[in-house]
Parts: sequence; C-alpha cells; structure tokens
Amino acid sequence: MAGGRCGPQLTALLAAWIAAVAATAGPEEAALPPEQSRVQPMTASNWTLVMEGEWMLKFYAPWCPSCQQTDSEWEAFAKNGEILQISVGKVDVIQEPGLSGRFFVTTLPAFFHAKDGIFRRYRGPGIFEDLQNYILEKKWQSVEPLTGWKSPASLTMSGMAGLFSISGKIWHLHNYFTVTLGIPAWCSYVFFVIATLVFGLFMGLVLVVISECFYVPLPRHLSERSEQNRRSEEAHRAEQLQDAEEEKDDSNEEENKDSLVDDEEEKEDLGDEDEAEEEEEEDNLAAGVDEERSEANDQGPPGEDGVTREEVEPEEAEEGISEQPCPADTEVVEDSLRQRKSQHADKGL
Repeated sequence: MAGGRCGPQLTALLAAWIAAVAATAGPEEAALPPEQSRVQPMTASNWTLVMEGEWMLKFYAPWCPSCQQTDSEWEAFAKNGEILQISVGKVDVIQEPGLSGRFFVTTLPAFFHAKDGIFRRYRGPGIFEDLQNYILEKKWQSVEPLTGWKSPASLTMSGMAGLFSISGKIWHLHNYFTVTLGIPAWCSYVFFVIATLVFGLFMGLVLVVISECFYVPLPRHLSERSEQNRRSEEAHRAEQLQDAEEEKDDSNEEENKDSLVDDEEEKEDLGDEDEAEEEEEEDNLAAGVDEERSEANDQGPPGEDGVTREEVEPEEAEEGISEQPCPADTEVVEDSLRQRKSQHADKGL
C-alpha cells in the first residue's frame, strides 16, 4: 500500500522538476542573440570608409533573385574577412540610390574592389572561392581602375549621385501618392510637371536676386555723366568720320582736276601738232601751185613756135593739158584745208 501510494507522488515530483527546468532554460535560450553578420551596410553617410584600406562592396536590391542567390556566399566571404585582411560591405540600391549613381551601377548584383581609394569593378561570379582567390592571388591588380571622372570620389560622380538621389526621392514620392494615398498615376505626373515649372521659376528669381546683389547700379548723376560722355564720344567719332570723308573727297577732286589739266595740255599739244602739219601741207600746196604757174609762164606766148607746136602729136598735147593744174582742183584743196582748220578749232574749244 505504501509503495503504491509513493509511485504517483514520485512521478508528479519528476514532472514538476522537468517543468521547472524547462521554464528556467527557456528564457536563457531565447535571450541568446543570433549570429551577427560580418557584412557592413554602407550608406551615403559612411561610404567614405571605403577610401581607406581594402574593401569589397556588393550592390543589390531586395527584389533581385540573382542578388538573393549570392547572399550566403557573400556572408561566408565576410566571415573570412579578418583572415584575408579585408572589409566587406553591401549597398541597398533602393535605400541608397545616391551611392548607386556614384558608382554608376547599371546591373545587379554589382561588385567593386577598393584599395586605398582606388576602385575596380569585379566582374566574376559572386562565389566564395572565386572571391577568396581574387583577394589572395591579387587578381585585382590586372584590372583597370576607375580613374578620372569615372572615379566614385570625383566631382562628376558626386553630381551623378545627387541626380540619382533626387530621382529616388521622386520615385518614393510617386509611390506614396499612388500606393499609400491611392491617387491616380496621371495626377501624380501632373503634380510633378507643375512642381518642375514652379521650381524653374523660383530658381530664375533666385538668380535675378543674386545678380542684383552683386551688380551695384551707379548713382543718377554718374549715370548722366556717363551718358553725356558716351554721346560726346559718339559725336567726336562722327566728326572724325566726316572729316575723313571730306578729305577723301577733296583729294579725289584734286586728282580729277589734275587729270583734266593733263588732258587739256595733251589736247593743246595735239592741236599744235595738227596745225603745224596743216601749215606744212598748205605751204607744200602753195609751193606746188606757184611752181606750176611759173612753168606755165616760162612756156611763153603761143605764136613764136607755132610750127613746132603744130607738129606735136595730138597725144602729147593731151598729156600736157592733163598735167596743167585746174582751177577747180585748187579750190577743192583750199576747201578741205578750211574744213580741217575748223575741225581743229572745234577740238581746241
């Protein structure tokens, strides 16, 4: 009887002890923190850490399947970061669009190697072994670095980061309008168009105000003086131009007068030469007429040598008659001489 009664009591005590142990062990197990990730999230505020030391960065998006497949490999690579003496980071392009623009990320996932501020693009697979060999064998030395304007630390990429961050904020605002508030998409587009116009007008106003601050207008009396000086300078220039034109006209007139005088002198010389030639021709003609008359007088009266003259053949008599000058011919010559003189006189005038 005693043994039968003790059995249930012992069973109840054992069950109570197990329950107490389980109750005490449960909170301790729940209080144990999960294994901490060795991958450091990078943001716009701490990305400058990659400018010192050696880093490997991964750009991903939560919705990207390829990025999700490489998460475990990236975590394993980060656990060996202390052995490899390298830091491992990751960037969420949805939360940090500015960093994706700074590194000009166009495909996901994207990997970058950084060594003392010099960046290189890693284009291999995101597998732990390949990543480890890339660091141990220093394969990154054979990859061309991103230098000049392509460097994430350059001024150009800083501007690109600003543009990407603005576009990301606009995208989040559009999602807030369409998803959270339930506004139609076209209303959101109209809002952004109006906001762009208003922003442009505001920036123009700011530029005008800045220009007015830096540009100090002259006092009224100084401006009037400057206007008077400008007008006097313009009048002086106009006078100079007018004087130059008058001098040019005077020089042209003098040249024309000189040329006219030269032409008149040449005409006078030509007229004198023509007159001399005409006088010579007149003298020659007069001399010829005198000779002919003297020859006619020398022949004497027709009665002395009548016999001989009658014996002359008719042909010789006709030839002698033709050789004697005719009064009509002399008149024609004199008329031609008079016409020439009148023509030369007209030319001289």
